[in-house]
Amino acid sequence: MKKFETHLNERGEREKVPKDLTKKLNLNYLGLTNKTYAVGEYDLPEVICNTSIYPDYIAGYSNPGNYYKTPNTAVAYYQFDDSFDGIHGLYNAIYHKNENLLKKFKERFRGVKIFIAPDYSELGDIDPIENHYRARKARIVSLWLSMELGAVVIPNITYSLIEDIGFYLKGLERCSVVAFSTMCYAENKIEKKYLIEAVHRTVDYLNLKAIVVFDVCSDSHAVDEIFAYAREKGVDIIVPQNMMKCRNTARKKVV
Repeated sequence: MKKFETHLNERGEREKVPKDLTKKLNLNYLGLTNKTYAVGEYDLPEVICNTSIYPDYIAGYSNPGNYYKTPNTAVAYYQFDDSFDGIHGLYNAIYHKNENLLKKFKERFRGVKIFIAPDYSELGDIDPIENHYRARKARIVSLWLSMELGAVVIPNITYSLIEDIGFYLKGLERCSVVAFSTMCYAENKIEKKYLIEAVHRTVDYLNLKAIVVFDVCSDSHAVDEIFAYAREKGVDIIVPQNMMKCRNTARKKVV
């Protein structure tokens, strides 16, 4: 492979200059991952979160009007993947170093202080390579949000199968704050059982001081059950308000 290419300089003369192989080989994300450590068998990028400022409201990615609802609103991605990870999504902008798109995202998120890492769907019935790739995407986007915007990014704990959760916890060893979502788990006995186990394993593996919970239930029963073990271990459980939780609470009061 030729490592040089010929350009015309300011005097109109042809000269050899090194090729930008990072760009040529679509390795633009190395500008982020080379600033952290690679951890585990699959070299997941390490992220660190030890914030002492917790969200008091969680705004959905698709609702920018709520990004500044409270002083410590967090922006989260708890919605279908195609709403935030399409062709013009942030990950693709990073991967291809699309400066125009990246500028738009900086404008979109201007002033946002807290994010919860992207919740790329992990599924037990698709191939492991796809699941692992999605976990890596979440780490790369998290690094961009923290390095380029100076924001706090709280890792979102997810998994495809409960027995694989160890993979998803690699690279979070220096985090004392993480996030979980109970959406689609609280009403399903089997899924709730797995989530309780996931919380158990996460608390045992990481030295946590707080867990931020995205919960849409109108009461605290599910959260109390799912995070009982974490509370027993002295972990603070933070349950900020969000649009769906407020709506469900209001509906219950009406009924």
